[in-house]
Amino acid sequence: MVDESGGQAGRGPILLLLHGMGATGDVWLPWAPLLEQHWPGRWLAPDLAGHGWSAPLPSYSFGGLADRTARGLAADDRLVVLGHSLGGVVGLALAARAAGLPVDAVVGLGIKAVWSPAELDRAADLAARPVSWFANRTEAARRYLRVSGLVGLLPPDHPVVDAGLRQVDGRWRLAMDPGAFAVGQPDLAALIAATDVPVVLARGEHDPMVTDAQLKEYGVPVVTLPGLGHNAHVEDPAAVLALLDPYR
Repeated sequence: MVDESGGQAGRGPILLLLHGMGATGDVWLPWAPLLEQHWPGRWLAPDLAGHGWSAPLPSYSFGGLADRTARGLAADDRLVVLGHSLGGVVGLALAARAAGLPVDAVVGLGIKAVWSPAELDRAADLAARPVSWFANRTEAARRYLRVSGLVGLLPPDHPVVDAGLRQVDGRWRLAMDPGAFAVGQPDLAALIAATDVPVVLARGEHDPMVTDAQLKEYGVPVVTLPGLGHNAHVEDPAAVLALLDPYR
């Protein structure tokens, strides 16, 4: 878990940054200079279960991922959650009334709202596959970038990539547990209905995974970020951080 204190630590809620499928908490590290200047308190960027250095779960559900994440939080911490894709769904699960956590708001970025049977079958197939091994770091890094959707946004030798790789006996693999792909389709309507805090759903204008119309079905504010894609938080951190301005 990345745990950093801002220049005005203690003055505001903790910002909980949750990564998407296949990535790790380190994907938020390039945000550090911006957060130092513009976020009034601490921020946390944990690895979701089965990703990075976080141990796998016996089986994956959004509630199970949220429960694991909650273990790393103090019961009296006020939280604002920004989650990308899978992380956005986990953020909604953390904010549910039944979770009992002091969440002030959730911003979900690039959450895939509609899944076809073929897409769910593909995810189940990926989850059932054995771990792939690579002869060197470069090959493993290229695979990591594809799985995390970061191709073209980070080079294979970028330090952020290191957290997503493991070397064992001279071979390389992704740190991610393939079983996480089996988490399934989120019931966004039920998750949003289960929380009383402000929820914003955002997407990059060119995100192929979700449309404005799909997000507007849920009756919460929807923000479209011009010129950006699915990984808007990597493409333009300042534009995404601005979504949090009302919750500092």
